[in-house]
Amino acid sequence: MAPQYEIRADYDAHTVVLYQAYPPAIADAALREGRFVAPFSFHRMTWIKPSFLWLMHRSNWARKAGQERVLAVRMTRRGWEEALSQAVLTTGDPAAVARAAVHVQWDPERSLRGAALNHYSIQVGIGRGLIRTFAEDWTVGLTDLTPRVRKAAALIKAGHAAKAQRLLPAERVYPMPGRLERALADEGRGAAVPGH
Repeated sequence: MAPQYEIRADYDAHTVVLYQAYPPAIADAALREGRFVAPFSFHRMTWIKPSFLWLMHRSNWARKAGQERVLAVRMTRRGWEEALSQAVLTTGDPAAVARAAVHVQWDPERSLRGAALNHYSIQVGIGRGLIRTFAEDWTVGLTDLTPRVRKAAALIKAGHAAKAQRLLPAERVYPMPGRLERALADEGRGAAVPGH
């Protein structure tokens, strides 16, 4: 059984993959330019998630309005860990949350069919002060996963869950530096709040 608070992600030696769902206008512009550009907003928090299935639950497999396109955002591990080092749990002290450059919350992980599991997935909100850094320095690649998402959703609907499972990205435990692991584990023991 997975530990309750543990980051699982698709990663390599230098990068980690996070997932986001966007309306077509934002996704198309970002994919065309190879980076986030307008109409992507640089003036509001953006939430990144290493759990593919959590985002599938949140976006209803890219069927929710404004979340019709799913992007895999490949960012540097240095940037990911820098963001986590500045994070404050959203259920923490309100004054600290208001000042924080990065917000973190733990939400129940999801199964292929959207059922809540008994362990948690991390969601990371990059605040306005770091959005440019996230978009221009930390993000090194964008991939449109929407066709794969639609194919997997169709397989699930048709009763072919095993075939759909094979389309999911491989996620494994992310090796956190000790200081970050301790801080996030302490924060994870707080109450989980509804996802963004």
